[in-house]
Amino acid sequence: MSHNDDPLFWQRARQHLVRYGGSFEPMIIERAQGCWVYDADGRGILDFTSGQMSALLGHAHPEIAAVVTESIHTLDHLFSGMLSRPVVELATRLAEATPPGLDRCLLLSTGAESNEAALRMAKLVTGGWEVVGFAQSWHGMTGGAAAATYSAGRKGYGPAAVGSLAIPAPNSYRPRFTKDGVLDWQTELDDAFALVDAQSTGALAAFIAEPILSSGGIIELPAGYMAALKRKCEERGMLLILDEAQTGVGRTGMMFACERDGVTPDILTLSKTLGAGLPLAAMVTSAAIEEAAHAKGFLFYTTHVSDPLPAAVGLKVLEVVQRDGLVQRAQVAGERLKAGLLRLQQKHDCIGDVRGRGLLLGLEVVIDRRTKEPAFALGEAIGREAMALGLSMNIVKLPQMGGVFRIAPPLTVSDGEIDQGLALMDQAIEKALSRRTAGAAPAC
Repeated sequence: MSHNDDPLFWQRARQHLVRYGGSFEPMIIERAQGCWVYDADGRGILDFTSGQMSALLGHAHPEIAAVVTESIHTLDHLFSGMLSRPVVELATRLAEATPPGLDRCLLLSTGAESNEAALRMAKLVTGGWEVVGFAQSWHGMTGGAAAATYSAGRKGYGPAAVGSLAIPAPNSYRPRFTKDGVLDWQTELDDAFALVDAQSTGALAAFIAEPILSSGGIIELPAGYMAALKRKCEERGMLLILDEAQTGVGRTGMMFACERDGVTPDILTLSKTLGAGLPLAAMVTSAAIEEAAHAKGFLFYTTHVSDPLPAAVGLKVLEVVQRDGLVQRAQVAGERLKAGLLRLQQKHDCIGDVRGRGLLLGLEVVIDRRTKEPAFALGEAIGREAMALGLSMNIVKLPQMGGVFRIAPPLTVSDGEIDQGLALMDQAIEKALSRRTAGAAPAC
C-alpha cells in the first residue's frame, strides 16, 4: 500500500480544508530539495513550476534556510511603525537593482498586496479611479487586484470595482489584428485605447500589466509594445504599473523583464521570485510619486509590512542571484530548454506553439496546428501522464486558447535536469496520444 493513500490524512483533508481552486494532487508531499519534491513514498518529482512559480533558487536552499534560522532566533516580526536593518538594506538594494528612478520601496507579503498598494497609490496621486488591465491578466485575489484580474475568478462574486476596464492582450500566436500575416500590435493597441477613451469618464488612474502574462498562457508583450503602452499612459495622465511577480529577479534572462524594452514603469511590483518561495513582496516607485502620495496621506498599513525576517530573505535572494550569475544562467538554461521544446514541437503535431523568455516558457497544445483548435482534454491528459512519470507542470486552460503548459523550473536547474524534464515530457505526450488513439481514458 502506498503511503500516499493514508485514509486518515485524506479524510481530514476532505473534512477540514476549503477547496480554493481545482483539485489536489493525489499524493502527500513530505519534503523538497533543489528542483525536486518528494511524496510520502519517497518518489522524486521534478518541479518544473518552481512551486507556485516562486522557488527561484530551488527548494530548501541552504543559504535561505540559514537566514531564516538566524532571523527566527533574533528578529522575526515587529510593530509596523518600527524599522530594522534588513528592511532598509533591502529597500536600498532594490533601488540599486531596479531600473534607474525607482528609489522608494514598500515591503509586503504577497503579490496581491503589492498590487493593491500600487493601485491605491496611483489613484491617490492621479486623482483618478479607473484602472485598465489586460483581458488574460492575473494580479491577485484581493479587491483591487481581483478587479484587474481577467483570466479567471470573475463570475459569481458580484460587481468588480467601479472603473475596471480591460483591453485584449497582444497574442502573437492568435492575433486579432494582422499585417502581412503577423500580429499588428500597434493597430490593436490603438483600437483598444480608442475603446478605453470611449468608456472613460475622464478619471483614468493606471494601467497594470505583466510583461509576460503567465496565467494568461505565457503571452509575451512584443518588442516595442511596452514603450507604446507607456506613451498611451503618459498621454492620458495615467501611471504604468508593471507586475513582475513572475518575471522579476532574473527569471527571463534579465534582472527585470521590462529592461529588454528600456521602459521604466511608474510603479514596479514584485513578489514570488523576490522571496524565493517565502512570502515577500515589494512595491517600488519613484521619489516624486512617493512624495506626492505622502503629501496626500497615503495609507497602506498592514500587520506584516516591513517585517525583518522576510526582508532578510529577500536580501539573501538578491545576493545569491547576483553572486552566482543566475540571471545569465536563466538565459543559457532557457535557451537549452526552449531548444528542447522546439524539438518536441517538430516531433509532435499537437504542440502548436512554444514561446516565452529565459526560464518562463509556454507550450500550447492544439488539436490541429492549422486551425489552432484548443486541445483541453489532451493537455490535461499530458499533465496527468507527466505527473505519473515524475514531472510536475502546470497547465492553463482559457477560452479561445489551447491548453498551455507553464514551464518555469528554478534558476538553479541543471542541464541534466532540463534534459530529464524534456525526456519526461516526450514520454507523457506519447502516452497521452497513444491512450487517446486506443480510446482509453487517460491515466489518473
